[in-house]
Amino acid sequence: MTVNADQFKAGLRLWASGVTVITTHAEGQEPKGMTATSFTSVSLAPPQILVCLQQAADTAQAVHANQAFAVNILTQQQDTVSNLFAGGAGQSDRFAQVPWHSGTLGQPVLTESLATLECNVVDMVKAGTHWVVIGEVQAIQQGDDQPLLYYCGSYRNLDGPL
Repeated sequence: MTVNADQFKAGLRLWASGVTVITTHAEGQEPKGMTATSFTSVSLAPPQILVCLQQAADTAQAVHANQAFAVNILTQQQDTVSNLFAGGAGQSDRFAQVPWHSGTLGQPVLTESLATLECNVVDMVKAGTHWVVIGEVQAIQQGDDQPLLYYCGSYRNLDGPL
C-alpha cells in the first residue's frame, strides 16, 4: 500500500512542532531566509542539529554554497515573521521588515527570536525534494519568552508561565 501526499500531510498535521526561520548570508549576496518546522537536535558532543530545507528554495541553495546558517527559534509573538519568511516575497524585502543583525559567524540573526543557533554545515543529504542539513552549533543566543508552535495547520501558544 502506498501513502499519497494528502494522506501523508493529514498524518503529519497531528505532530506539533516549534517554528524556526533558517537564515544564511554568503559574501556578495543578499541575506536569505525561510520558515522551517523540520528541526531537531542530533548530538550533544559535538553539538549538532538538523533541519530539512526544500532543495529548490533560494535559502537551501545559499546554505549549500555558504556552508553556514542560523536557526532562529520564533517566539509566540512572531507568527507574522513566520508567514513573511514562508511566503513568496523577495528575500531582501523580508529582511527589511524585521530587526536583525550579523551573528558570530556572520549569519543573519533575527534579533527578537527566542533563541538562535549559528551553525557550520557538517553534511547535506538529499532526501526526496529536500536537503537534510546537519549543522554543528558554533554559537547560541537566548531570549526569554514562549515559543511559537504549529499544530493541525495553525499557530499555537503554550498556556501558563514558563
